[in-house]
Parts: sequence; structure tokens; C-alpha cells
Amino acid sequence: MRIDLVSEHASPLAAIGGVDAGGQNVHVAALAAGLAERGHDVTVHTRRDDASLPERVVVQDGYNVVHVTAGPPEPLAKDELLRHMPAFARVLRDGWAAARPDVVHAHFWMSGLASVEAAAGLLSPVPVLQTFHALGSVKRRHQGGADTSPDDRIDLERGLCRDVSHVVATCSDEVVELRRLGLATDRVSIVPCGVDTAVFTPRGPVAPRGERARLLVLGRLVERKGQDDAVRALRAVPDAELVVVGGPPTDAVDGDPEVRRLRAIAAEAGVADRLVFAGSVARADVPGWIRSADVVLAVPWYEPFGITPLEAMACGRPVVATAVGGLQDSVADGVTGDLVPPRDPERLGEVLAALLADDERRAAYGAAGVRRARSRYRWSRVVADTETVYRQVLARRTPVEATR
Repeated sequence: MRIDLVSEHASPLAAIGGVDAGGQNVHVAALAAGLAERGHDVTVHTRRDDASLPERVVVQDGYNVVHVTAGPPEPLAKDELLRHMPAFARVLRDGWAAARPDVVHAHFWMSGLASVEAAAGLLSPVPVLQTFHALGSVKRRHQGGADTSPDDRIDLERGLCRDVSHVVATCSDEVVELRRLGLATDRVSIVPCGVDTAVFTPRGPVAPRGERARLLVLGRLVERKGQDDAVRALRAVPDAELVVVGGPPTDAVDGDPEVRRLRAIAAEAGVADRLVFAGSVARADVPGWIRSADVVLAVPWYEPFGITPLEAMACGRPVVATAVGGLQDSVADGVTGDLVPPRDPERLGEVLAALLADDERRAAYGAAGVRRARSRYRWSRVVADTETVYRQVLARRTPVEATR
């Protein structure tokens, strides 16, 4: 098949750890590479955010990345991109009119808007599948007035549930939310995010560490990720350090507003000497940082899916995560880690103290995590399951649709 992935703000070539660069970038890159490995012709369309970027990049993993000019060729917060989606759609439509894909898979809601608009302008229909990665209704519920999404995001996502050919959800919790938006059960499939089990392994290089027990959080430095709860929980584990991997480059850590906020919380809690910011790290170095931890934390207020627990489990490390979103699917409570209520640093501290005091349980969680990651979340399985959904959608097309 010729498969076009659309990921308007999350380029598979981006450095991970920035404000708008995280799990979606990893997901799109791995899916594109996996589909290419299975013999498909794969192109990822993403917005040009740098004037020096070439129009097309042939990635070593066998797929193409096309940089679409839509809006100024400079970094923009994703919440500012909606007004540029009509221009994005025009570029897609022109390209697809010249070389029609068999399947379009849009990632994030604005990619869906552009893809649906572009496909509607073609003489021959192209099925558009949608993965939201995050839903505006969930974000609004948890962030309230702090939500910076466009005002009509939820209504536009409701429209996408009506207009796309099929939705690929990443977890069972998302399906419940999609039904509330009006999506019929037979128009959604669950395919989780994945982890590269050849890279994230229990054995390999380990980042330097001292004698203290190490807790690790990995990902973007945004308030909803709950790093402040992890900082406050340090009071319950006086012999442990908390290492935060992600955010700005190391030389820019001290000037970062979120770093300053977390350091202020740490000072107030009396744990400032045990809070370490590693800054952003190369993707290749992430497994070593995970292996250096005794426990990996993923404690967001809400989480559409969350790749960090998969990476930790694949590296054989126990996980303590909040019981929200996709984390409820990926972390087997009492088997590969412990689930805790969100925004409850006291309970988090209690669970961490008990787990750090129990070497045998940590080892059992780690071993079970490796088995779970390899059997259920390895990328080869995720890619194969996604391809199956594509073929099912194509098979359901009417004879008229297939021949137009």
C-alpha cells in the first residue's frame, strides 16, 4: 500500500523533550519505519518549522518526510496552528491529486481536519483514519481555564468522529470518551502505542549514579505531567533522589520557568538537595537513564496513553504511575508496578517508600514488565495490528468507492 501519515506539529525528525515534542513524535516515527519495513510506501507530512528544511527527507528507516509550508517557517505552539490548517490541506490535496495514497492516517485532531479537507477535494475518495493522541474534552476537564486549546476544538473533534473513515484509539479509556463524542462502536479500533524492545532492554549502558536510591521521571516539563507531585513525594523517601530527564538542553535548564517552579516546590518541601535536572538527552541515551533508576515514575494528572511506562517495563524497571488514561491499560497494577491516584503526593510517597524497601517486589515487577512489553507492546505487533485496521477499512469500501 501507499500510506501517507499526517502529523502537523509532531515531526518524526524532531528532538524529543520539547514542549510540543514527545510521545506522538516517537509513535509516528516508529509506525512509519515499521510500515516501511513491511514493504509499504510510506510518507509522513509535517509542517515546516524551519526555512532551511528540505522539502523532502528520505529517512534511513525507509520512509519519506515531507515538510509542508503552512504558515511561517518557524516554531509555533501547536495551539496556534489551527488557522494554518487550510493551507496545509491545500498542499496535501495538490500532492494527493498527483499521486493518490491508498490510505491516509492522521495523527492529532488538526492533522485530521487538514486530511479530511484535502481528501474531500479529490476525484477518487481516499479513506482517512484518525488517531487523536489527546482529546480536547479530556484536556478541558482537567485543565479548565488553563486550557489553551482553540475554543472550538471539542466541536471540531466531534465532527471528525463523524467525517473520518475510522478512528484508531490507543486505549480503552479513550474509547469511552469517543463514544461521548458520538463515535459508533464499530468505527473505532484499539491499537496501543508501542516500544522498541530491541533498544529498550534490561541490559546495556547505564547512566552514572551515586549511592542514593534513584527515582526517575522522563518527559516534557509541563505542569500536567505531575512532576511537582513527584517532588513533594520525596519527603517520604529521605534516602532517594529524583532525576528529571527532559525539558530544555542542559545548558538552558536554569532559565526554564518550569524548572524554577519545581525547584521552588522542592525548596519549600525541604528536598532541594535531592532534585536533579538532567535536561533533554539524546534518544539513544534514554534507555541508559531508565536502567539507572530503581523506580520509574509516570504521574500525570491525565494521560492519553503514555510511552514512558512501556520503555521502563521493557528495560526491566518497576513503574509507579497514576491511574489515568492509557496508564491503566499499560501498567498491570501489582504485577509490573503500582497505580496511585493522580495529584496525591502523600499516597505517592507511601507507595514509593514501600516499594523502595522491597527489593524482591521491585525485581518481580521488573521481570514481569519485560514480559508484558515484549508480548503486548513491541512495535512489530503494533505496526501489524495497525496494518490490519487499514486493510479492514479498505475492505469495507463499497464497489463504487473503490473504483471512482
